[in-house]
Amino acid sequence: MSKNALRIAGVSVASALACGLAGPADAQLLTHKDLSLAMATTIARATIDACKAQGYNVSVHVLGREGQVLVAVRNENAGLATFENSMKKAYTARTFARSSGEFADGVKGNPNAGALFLTNITPARGALPIKIGNETIGAVGVSGAPGGDKDEACAKAGIDKVAADLK
Repeated sequence: MSKNALRIAGVSVASALACGLAGPADAQLLTHKDLSLAMATTIARATIDACKAQGYNVSVHVLGREGQVLVAVRNENAGLATFENSMKKAYTARTFARSSGEFADGVKGNPNAGALFLTNITPARGALPIKIGNETIGAVGVSGAPGGDKDEACAKAGIDKVAADLK
């Protein structure tokens, strides 16, 4: 190989390393905790039961870390729109890592808030994020009780049922 070809090859290798193509020496896999199907099911069941004990027929969605539906349940006497609404509430809580009611308060009076135009976002109380410390690993959304505060109380009962395992 000629001296000039070696110089060009050396420059190419140096450029690739500078651009990060070889990867940093401290690269590592990400680790995190996720909701299991069993835990999501327990949350959904406890949420439905908490509302049913108060005479509310609701729908419940439990979402995972990526906003994916893990469990979706609709009481046979819940209104048709409650199923979609509970999912959107849960997605809002998961996306913004705060209750859907806090999100609603934050955009109140601003119909042009950009977040309101995102798919599956709704400014309605009734969903809570599921957290381990400060890390949001999912959310539970409820719809069908006579008021978002009551939906939210049922969601809290569902999370409380597994609180000891959220570590």
